Amino acid sequence: MVNAETLGMITINQVTSEPDDTQMKRRDFLTKGALGITAAGLAGCAASDSGPNDSSVVTSDPIRWKMVTSWPSNFPALGTGAVHVAELITRMSGGRLSVEVYAGGELVPPFEVFDAVSRGTAQMGHSASYYWKGRHEAVQFFAAIPFGLNAQQMNSWLYHGGGLELWTELYADFDLIPFPVGNSGVQMGGWFNREINSITDLAGLKMRIPGLGGEVLKRAGGIPVNLPGAEIFTSLKTGVIDATEWIGPYNDLAFGLYQAARYYYYPGWHEPGTTLECLIHRPAFEALPDDLQTIVQTACQAANLDMLSEFGARNARALQQLVDEHGVELRPFPDDVLRRLRDLSDEVVTEIAAGSGPLGQRVFDSYRQFRDESSAWQQISEVAYSQAIR
Repeated sequence: MVNAETLGMITINQVTSEPDDTQMKRRDFLTKGALGITAAGLAGCAASDSGPNDSSVVTSDPIRWKMVTSWPSNFPALGTGAVHVAELITRMSGGRLSVEVYAGGELVPPFEVFDAVSRGTAQMGHSASYYWKGRHEAVQFFAAIPFGLNAQQMNSWLYHGGGLELWTELYADFDLIPFPVGNSGVQMGGWFNREINSITDLAGLKMRIPGLGGEVLKRAGGIPVNLPGAEIFTSLKTGVIDATEWIGPYNDLAFGLYQAARYYYYPGWHEPGTTLECLIHRPAFEALPDDLQTIVQTACQAANLDMLSEFGARNARALQQLVDEHGVELRPFPDDVLRRLRDLSDEVVTEIAAGSGPLGQRVFDSYRQFRDESSAWQQISEVAYSQAIR
């Protein structure tokens, strides 16, 4: 996926900057619906005789928050997703809590979102937790782990499997409260200028791939390379690198990567369901009245669903365009390659857990247990159904 240090170097003319009319109308419909429900609830609260809590419904002055992000302005799905959650909060609260969004580099650099919100420079942030592994290795479990949870499993673990409680506990030392606020779904395995028929084909392969996926590739004999987004196309086209991962068809099409590589491999073993995060400065959140706290939580949950749905719709259309219009060759990674990468991933992830202290070990144990339990259900539900309709 996009790493934080590349984001400030991506200009808006490199990507599709605006959602289409249908999406904007849909979001407007959803926002107005949520606003109507919220307003009705607030009216009921105001009319009831609930004692001291009545003061939480009406505030004399609007509360103004800043949201800093790791994304360029209007970056598809990610940048627009940050704007979406800010608009939801502002409109659902009737303007009592307004949120102004700052793209990466406008107020703080993309890679300093965590620290800025932790210090209270901004009240909110929109990013991905695996950028902060320098703060605590275990934060990576709340974004994406190679051969880890997919988007549906991540949401299940976070909302109903104890994951969000552990995430909140981990961030407490930094004066932060986290909420999931989006997901890319399973990403693509990447663009390659040579075929991958066995694990030996990864030996010496120069691939742009950050994070834990890069460490796994290195152990497989490959050479992970970190490149800014603006350099990926040229580097792949000229042979500086042999392969690259980015995100998926929606964003890869916008970058024109089909013009620089022949083979498009799947699945994205390195990022099976990348969760985006909303970081909130804990003192700022706790100072809100109860109803505004609920609005913030609800807006984040709505935005979480919206981003995953957007990626699902737009990736499907973009993949069809890549294959039908641009002749991209889709290739699955061979089974033996995936088995070896999974073994290496298990080694890497286990080492991270062992070195991340008692809390990190609890996060790892919870994550692994949920993955093993939910995978059994996935096999006879989602996987079985997918196979049945082929």
